[in-house]
Amino acid sequence: MRRPAALLPALTATALLLTACGTERATPGNTDAPVSVPSSRAQTDDPGMDDVRITSLTLPSTTDSTDSTVSRDSTDSEAVAAYEVTNEGTETLTYSIVITFTSSDGGAMSNRTATVRDVRPGKTVRGTVRAEELPPGAPRVTRAKVLRVSKVPAREAPAEPGTCPTSGIRVSADQGDAAMGLRVVGLHLDNCGTRDYTVEGYPLLELLDGDLEPVHGIKILHGSGDITTGVGPDEQPRPVTLEPGESATAGLVWRNTTGSGTSVNVPHVRIRAKPGADPVTVTPHLDLGTTGKLGVKPWTKTEP
Repeated sequence: MRRPAALLPALTATALLLTACGTERATPGNTDAPVSVPSSRAQTDDPGMDDVRITSLTLPSTTDSTDSTVSRDSTDSEAVAAYEVTNEGTETLTYSIVITFTSSDGGAMSNRTATVRDVRPGKTVRGTVRAEELPPGAPRVTRAKVLRVSKVPAREAPAEPGTCPTSGIRVSADQGDAAMGLRVVGLHLDNCGTRDYTVEGYPLLELLDGDLEPVHGIKILHGSGDITTGVGPDEQPRPVTLEPGESATAGLVWRNTTGSGTSVNVPHVRIRAKPGADPVTVTPHLDLGTTGKLGVKPWTKTEP
């Protein structure tokens, strides 16, 4: 986990960097069961977004703030934000929430990601996230707000680390890397089952908007050569057989170059490891600019 700088980049930073600051999850088990929140925590004025809002913020007792809606706790050395998620839709969803802790001047001090799984329609789930410890001399946290919310159908959400879907195959995306307008996100395929699993060529992709509707007009290219030569030569697609416990990787490559036209942002990608495989929807937040294209690298076995 990276230790945040005294001030993080502004909201315009990509989600690949924002969510890298840390991850927490709602209480495991029956996620429809509310997590108890001490009554001493007062409600904040955060309006929230997309079914999620901050309900209270507890600050260390040494925090210098005159805001009467903020509680203090002499036992905590970092700020703690309580949140609630209410699924107002019609299907069970899994949420990924980015909460930012800010200083009195509005500067972002710490971003935390909470994963809230299997929230049924009409149900409310509560949880807490804790700000990261800040370096000496950094401004104190005084507020918290919901920065970004992503939600996918629970049946298509990536499996929780350490668990194995009934298919025996776990598909996920990493935090990615961003430099000089070039973006790279790794796709990971783990055989966590009991039988060999074979893939060949490229993962099948469907680009989705914030409402999980298809995004049209983007050309998906096999290989990264038409995007950049900066990520190394592409492997030739070939059959890859994974024994139980083995893994393979592929990758998404794009540039966020902006020219004439309207920039395109694609929050979600639905992935099938091969034709007929169960879909998994990941949220890499593709900021494709006006390039109109996305490269995908083929599956290759991960060497031990």
